Amino acid sequence: MRELITLACSDCKRRNYNSTRDKKKNTTKLEIKKYCKWCRKHTLHKETK
Repeated sequence: MRELITLACSDCKRRNYNSTRDKKKNTTKLEIKKYCKWCRKHTLHKETK
């Protein structure tokens, strides 16, 4: 069972990406380094609801 999640930039707090994750395998919140077009650099993006 996959769940839709939204990834938000840790610097500017904007919601930039949508993704999916497996609820059963990953119980912790997802954190990925991705490019933020508003900050114009690679930042840590965290899962939000």
